[in-house]
Amino acid sequence: MRRRDFIKGIAGSAAAWPLAARALQPATPVIGYLDSQSPGTYTDTLLHGFRQGLKETGFVEGENLTMEYRWAENQVDRLPELADGLVRRPVAVLVVGGPSAALAAKAATTTVPIVFGIGDDPVKIGLVASLNRPGGNLTGINFLSRELGTKRLALLREMVPTASRVAVLVDPNFSLTEALLQDIVAAAPTMKLQIQVLNVSTSNEINAAFATLMRERPDALFVGTGPFLSNRRVQLVHLATRHAIPAVYIGRQFSEVGSLMSYGPNFVDAYRQMGVYAGRILKGAKPADLPLVQASKFELVINTETARLLDLTVPPALLVRADDVIE
Repeated sequence: MRRRDFIKGIAGSAAAWPLAARALQPATPVIGYLDSQSPGTYTDTLLHGFRQGLKETGFVEGENLTMEYRWAENQVDRLPELADGLVRRPVAVLVVGGPSAALAAKAATTTVPIVFGIGDDPVKIGLVASLNRPGGNLTGINFLSRELGTKRLALLREMVPTASRVAVLVDPNFSLTEALLQDIVAAAPTMKLQIQVLNVSTSNEINAAFATLMRERPDALFVGTGPFLSNRRVQLVHLATRHAIPAVYIGRQFSEVGSLMSYGPNFVDAYRQMGVYAGRILKGAKPADLPLVQASKFELVINTETARLLDLTVPPALLVRADDVIE
């Protein structure tokens, strides 16, 4: 072999080595994240919990994992298109928040593993076959949002023992609203409460609802669940405090912006569990073999400063049971 041909051969082999090495390395897995909400401080908090769960299983975004985010910005009709786009990306796991996003993901694929977090009954709405044996390509976390509705109403009644009329503010477009209202209306007579339901699905409708409340002066306010209400938490808490209406909400995200009280799942821990499941699936577990996880951590948060602004005395029994007291 001539010396020049030998050198060219060596150079060609050296150039091919990096390509061959890259071919042997496993591709970085991609997780698609689909949410009906808008990105913001609250969703950042949830994602922190999700990333913690991934870390517990050995995955760190930006190191050995890539995340693709899609936000519907509270426009539920966009979810099917966004889900289809992530499936075509393609992604190794599809993670979804909320029942509408979960149903859109289920319709988009029967093969890509899906991990969901919802407050509705996943069996009843057709996501999985059963809680212990999900079957198919979906599994996830049930926040038990509906089941906690009557508990929140009872806590509000305890906070305002003289209350007889309670306004219930709900988003009629949220999938859990009808079931939640059924529970609230059924429980109200046993608590000697009259219920007035107000539907809101825009910021202007929230303002109009509070104008109605100012005319009719209910004794307290129960705020329902759903992405829209969560995204409008600052507006809701501000108006309730400004108009001196004692109110209860579903989660800590409301208490952190000044609400009187909240009771609901520890959503950060629930999203951590979703991260654990996503990590396990990346390591080879099948969604069909991962039982549905029921939320197990719940928080009662009371803001005593807001209570003082409302000229309310928080019952000592409530303070003792509170998981967190904001002063």
